[in-house]
Amino acid sequence: MAEFIRIYEENPNPAAIENVVAILKRGGLIIYPTDSVYGLGCDITNIKALERIAKIKQVKLEKANFSFVCHDLSNLSDYVKQIDTSTFKILKRALPGAYTFILPGAKTLPNPFKKRKTVGIRVPNNNIALDIVRQLGNPIISTSIHDEDEVLEYTTDPELILEKWGDKVDLVIDGGYGDNEPSTIIDLSGDDPVIIREGKGSLEIF
Repeated sequence: MAEFIRIYEENPNPAAIENVVAILKRGGLIIYPTDSVYGLGCDITNIKALERIAKIKQVKLEKANFSFVCHDLSNLSDYVKQIDTSTFKILKRALPGAYTFILPGAKTLPNPFKKRKTVGIRVPNNNIALDIVRQLGNPIISTSIHDEDEVLEYTTDPELILEKWGDKVDLVIDGGYGDNEPSTIIDLSGDDPVIIREGKGSLEIF
């Protein structure tokens, strides 16, 4: 059964964050809070962990639409091709926030994603998620955890998440009740922004 720890979003406990990072570095899978729905994540550099997530989601790793969760835009060039000024301004206005931005992928992407033309970038407005990624030193791969219940779609109660996912992951973080509205997905890889999914993030950034 997965470890279950409470971390407060207002002031995340550094020792608790260190524990999470140690689990990620060992190839562990975590379920953690974001500024929208709870996410399933692992260290982007750990192939075995990536394969575990792909298996859980029943997708081929190379074709999986996982987001890269970053703590800010400083390391963007490691994963994204050079972007123009107007695109960067949109990112600066929106992030951190409940958005996933589709951007052109760089040649330096980790091996499983080398053939991808685009990547989804997230900088969630949640101190727990940001502290984890900052301490880890590189992004985590993330995907939303869906509920089989078609009415709910997303489980918001961490204890229920533990019940459903505790045998599949190594750690569930209780960061309080999650949201049941996912991030807004915006494709910025072409000439004009394209709204893929309208979610929690406001479209007033344009």
